Amino acid sequence: MSILEKIESPADLRELKMGDLKKLAGEIRAEIIDIVSRNGGHLAPNLGVVELTLALHYVFDAPRDKLIWDVGHQSYTHKIVTGRREQFHTLRTLNGISGFPRRDESHFDVFGTGHSSTSISASLGLAAARDLKGEDFRVIAVIGDGALTAGMAFEGLNQAGHLKKDLVVILNDNEMSISENVGALSEYLTRITMYPIYNRIKDDVWELLGKLPKGLSSRARDAARRIAEGLKNLAVPSILFEELGFRYVGPLDGHNMEELITTLNSVKRLKGPILVHVLTQKGRGYSYAEENPTRFHGLGSFDVETGLSKPSDAPPDYTDVFGRTLVKLGMKDKRVVAITGGMREGTGLRYFADRIPDRFFDVGIAEQHAVTFACSMALAGLRPVAAIYSTFLQRAFDQVLHDVCLQNSPVVFCMDRSGIVGEDGPTHHGTFDLSYLRLIPNMIIMAPKDENELRNMLLTGISYTKGPVAIRYPKGAGVGVRLEKEIKVLPMGKAETLKKGKDVAILAIGSMVYPCLEAAKLLKLAKIDAAVINARFAQPIDEALVKTVAKKTGKIVTVEENVLRGGFGSGVIEILEDLDLSDVRVLRLGLPNQFVEHGSRDKLLDICSLTAQKIADRIANHFFSQKGKRKRKTKA
Repeated sequence: MSILEKIESPADLRELKMGDLKKLAGEIRAEIIDIVSRNGGHLAPNLGVVELTLALHYVFDAPRDKLIWDVGHQSYTHKIVTGRREQFHTLRTLNGISGFPRRDESHFDVFGTGHSSTSISASLGLAAARDLKGEDFRVIAVIGDGALTAGMAFEGLNQAGHLKKDLVVILNDNEMSISENVGALSEYLTRITMYPIYNRIKDDVWELLGKLPKGLSSRARDAARRIAEGLKNLAVPSILFEELGFRYVGPLDGHNMEELITTLNSVKRLKGPILVHVLTQKGRGYSYAEENPTRFHGLGSFDVETGLSKPSDAPPDYTDVFGRTLVKLGMKDKRVVAITGGMREGTGLRYFADRIPDRFFDVGIAEQHAVTFACSMALAGLRPVAAIYSTFLQRAFDQVLHDVCLQNSPVVFCMDRSGIVGEDGPTHHGTFDLSYLRLIPNMIIMAPKDENELRNMLLTGISYTKGPVAIRYPKGAGVGVRLEKEIKVLPMGKAETLKKGKDVAILAIGSMVYPCLEAAKLLKLAKIDAAVINARFAQPIDEALVKTVAKKTGKIVTVEENVLRGGFGSGVIEILEDLDLSDVRVLRLGLPNQFVEHGSRDKLLDICSLTAQKIADRIANHFFSQKGKRKRKTKA
């Protein structure tokens, strides 16, 4: 029996000797590599924190002590040793365990995560509640150096230093977020790692002074503290964390189990806010991930022996088409600049960064800053394209509304991962963007039916100078259409009729257009003549076309990969009301007004009844199985 098979809870770790803990780390790495190679997932970040996770659970008493993982994409070892080892093979599959901490999955997951930079604020809240209730436990936040670039992390650090609560922040420093870290903070952390001698000297002196008689020891330590202020300015450019009120410990080797456990045991006895700086290697223990941690940050299934992704005959994905098209447009128009928030590879902007580096800006994990930064560049006459995942743009809603739209700043937002993203689940699904953007004045919202139309929409957005534009498109492969040589500017706010019909009009937007064309073929078998319209725009909606098809058919179906509440379909109903056509029958199809769980994109769309077959069935049942007519079958 392997050591891993004996681990049912963190308490079992404390029964192991150091040699067995190290063997366990190797077994866990092998398990993670095996499951992620089959299911996909976040490989490199999880391989980097195996020893750190084991040390934390060895020293602290979870779930009594509260352990919070920032982002949560490095929590696989945590899940394995907290009673989910036998379920780990279901990782990221439908009805299986999540790839992120979930409160409803385990009492060891005390705070659900998925977006970055929340852990310090969440941990401080738990610490403050603990003290108000007179309870006694430790709170530990684990945050990466990439997540530390976000303003929210500093807001948490600032208040934590002020309140002086007993709190441990583990800074997991692997010199990367998803893309290579950027900015002054990253450079600062690098400088700290060059001066570990400062901390060794300080700790040795502190320990020696503590052995002096009580009164003398206190005065000596006070003098030493003042001397240390001068010493650290010589040894380290600036001890930022100590200035914020944290006791700084480190940097530590994040793969040295003895050093981690010894240090954490010492930290456990200290009072006040403490920051432990741990250096880890992303992708540790798997050579391909060590050599290319960016590619192995989050990926689909792959071959363990070669490290290569499993072959696919799928057409180019939307991300790739966007990235290559932006380079083409940027080479022609020197006003075009590209902005991302720590997602150069994930958004496809690596092509722009390589070809036009002087007009590429990676602001780190700081979406709020990215939006306002883009806003002012646009007001200065440039054409900024801010590529931000749909779910991450939510973090900058106020900046989009207040800075960009209120000032009518012509920023182009390119929202990758809109709609259902699949296995990463509810924290990453981009299911709300049509709703949260459509309510803002001045915002133009587009969604392409295929990858060729994405190219046209990108040029349309860059060419539009009267205000902001948002383009939303799904994760994964495109439809596979031929990419036309010429990129065209689309008529603003105009839809296109793809199929005429007299019985019912289907208004589809974005990723739902092609399924609706297939649904129309199925309806034709049931003698139902359905028109199919590619709406293109969720704002403004083509009012003239809506009026025409509403009067012609008396029946309208809207289909969108967005929650129904406040989405594209709601916009069509508003138009019908404004046109005094409220007697037109409307069926809205879209995602339910709830958080959609994780699973493959195809399965989730099927569950949400957004496949061609289910769209056709719902249309037939809603409009044509009533009025005494025999229920029609739409299956081929």
